[in-house]
Amino acid sequence: MRILAAMSGGVDSAVAAARAVDAGHDVVGVHLALSRAGGTLRTGSRGCCTIEDALDARRAADLLGIPFYVWDFSERFREDVIADFVSEYQAGRTPNPCMRCNEKIKFAALLERAIELGFDAVCTGHYATLVPTDAGLELHRAADNAKDQSYVLGVLTAEQLAHTYFPLGTTPSKAVVRAEAAERGLTVAQKPDSHDICFIPDGDTRGWLAEKVGTATGEIVDREGAVVGSHEGAHAFTVGQRRGLKLGVPAADGKPRFVLEVRPVTNTVVVGPKEALATREISGARFSWAGAAPIDAEFECEVQIRAHSEPERATAYVEPDGVRVVPERPLDGVAPGQTAVLYVGTRVLGQFTIDRTVSAVPVDA
Repeated sequence: MRILAAMSGGVDSAVAAARAVDAGHDVVGVHLALSRAGGTLRTGSRGCCTIEDALDARRAADLLGIPFYVWDFSERFREDVIADFVSEYQAGRTPNPCMRCNEKIKFAALLERAIELGFDAVCTGHYATLVPTDAGLELHRAADNAKDQSYVLGVLTAEQLAHTYFPLGTTPSKAVVRAEAAERGLTVAQKPDSHDICFIPDGDTRGWLAEKVGTATGEIVDREGAVVGSHEGAHAFTVGQRRGLKLGVPAADGKPRFVLEVRPVTNTVVVGPKEALATREISGARFSWAGAAPIDAEFECEVQIRAHSEPERATAYVEPDGVRVVPERPLDGVAPGQTAVLYVGTRVLGQFTIDRTVSAVPVDA
């Protein structure tokens, strides 16, 4: 196949490209420039898509003997990922920018251009596996559960899966990948993995959002509506948050309180006891299927609401206005804007963006 290898500058994408070359494919490397800030530098494991990353990707491509290009996707990234991130927080939701980046950039904009240029597939260093069936490709978890990234790939559609290539999916551990990189002479063999939000490399999401949307004093209330504190912008809070509330009125039982709800229209933050974070039902209108859609409108599955959380057994209902999921036991700290990914065993069925949650604890409990 003609393979376009997305090379981030990290060890995973470098080894994935190397394996594609070893498999006999015609491989071209490409690094996505997602920021026009030419002075952007990497700090340890914070940040990605920086000057250093582009140079690391080029060195890896040179060692592999494949053509290499840098493509400017900064405008698409700004519109589809950063602007979406800001607007979601302004709407009182908790977005996942990695999901949006995979959906809108790596497997939409990049894949579209790759196909236009005659490539058969895009290769990435994600840890996930593709299983061919009579109904088409299925997306499954990686062999290494600790590194599994199928959750953030849950947004991919059947058409996109047909043009993807994940050479690392069957690798037993990240240590094997690093050892292979060292054996190949790749300088990124021991490079730290990126974490946190790539466009907020210092990790200060609250400060970054304050610069983008400003501050506005509002009230912090309990579940009964009594004012217990104030804040400088509801966008800085997310469901499940405990730290930084600075409440002026202690709880009657003396226990810590957590953010239960963010109401952007009234600029209000609702807090309450930890047990009130339990959620008995979630639903969302924006959904997609990773491969063939479920045959039945009601089916048993597992639901995962964070990249590294444990999946929970649940029943899913496909309804005219979206997907509704009822877990066997309440989920903890679910926020609108999060992505719920549905599994059956190791297979990813699909995903939806959560826009409604139902608490397992009534207000008067």
